[in-house]
Amino acid sequence: MRFAKTIFATVTLAAMTTGCGVGRGGNGGETAISAAPQPELPAAIAMPPQDGWTLVWSDEFDGTAINAAKWSFDVDCWGGGNDERQCYTDDARNAFVADGILNIVARKGDTTGPAFPPYLQDTAAKKIATRTQPYSSARMVTKGKAAWKYGRIDVRAKLPQGQGTWPAIWMLPEDNVYGSWAMSGEIDIMEAVNWGVPCAKCPGGKENTVLGTLHFGGAWPDNLLDSTEAPLAGSIDEFHTYTVIWREGHFLWAVDGVSFASKTAADWSTTATDAPNAPFDQDFHLILNLAIGGGLPEERGLKGVSPEGFPKRFAIDYVRVWQCAADPATGAACARDEGN
Repeated sequence: MRFAKTIFATVTLAAMTTGCGVGRGGNGGETAISAAPQPELPAAIAMPPQDGWTLVWSDEFDGTAINAAKWSFDVDCWGGGNDERQCYTDDARNAFVADGILNIVARKGDTTGPAFPPYLQDTAAKKIATRTQPYSSARMVTKGKAAWKYGRIDVRAKLPQGQGTWPAIWMLPEDNVYGSWAMSGEIDIMEAVNWGVPCAKCPGGKENTVLGTLHFGGAWPDNLLDSTEAPLAGSIDEFHTYTVIWREGHFLWAVDGVSFASKTAADWSTTATDAPNAPFDQDFHLILNLAIGGGLPEERGLKGVSPEGFPKRFAIDYVRVWQCAADPATGAACARDEGN
């Protein structure tokens, strides 16, 4: 998710062409998003838990508010190192629960907040610096509250559409054991950009690509990635279940129970250690966010960010984390033959 200025590793299936504010501006003429009941959801098509998997953490978003025991908010206007155009806030207008759905909402309107996230505020000037961005959104994290090494994560979600949209389900290390980004790794379970915009090469003529990516290698700008992208098999107007199965030395990505990417330790590396599965042998926490703009979406599709159609909603039905009770050390005992 972070840092578009990347040295590219192998990219499979299709070539790639290329992670907030305490104040809030006006709504920029947005259409209001209310807590009205959502349309009836289509039946979930989830990959059944494999033998031995045990549910260890979940959020069904059945309450009336975001569970503060499970989630925190990143609050800054930094742009994630990708020149994104939003401030991330903890404002209830940007993230709320209604009718069993978590809504992460990007809104148009100038928003001002910290120019840097806390871990980059290394000088007094940075600590007091502010920045104004033309959009606001939310980035929710389980850091300090829940993190896992190996397991299976299912997230059922409906993605926003429009040029410049960038929803993501991803993970960062709980501790940077091997060094700064990307030496300690990043796991992108699902990313999508510019859904619904005209795309001559896409099935149906509209952008519907899903990406699964690992970031690793040296510290920026010597970072590497290995990414796979594939068209969605289904309507972009519906909810889909995005899955990663992570065991020792292996990742498998799937949508609605159909896998589209598989990566082994031979596909990644770090410069910080000789450990064979590093950096993906540590605890990682979960992140849900909706970015607007940045290198990846703005370099694709119609280019840039379209101001039309705001607010944009990233709707999440549930998040479920499973681990292998019989083999927590590697997770291998709970995985089927995954093609490697």
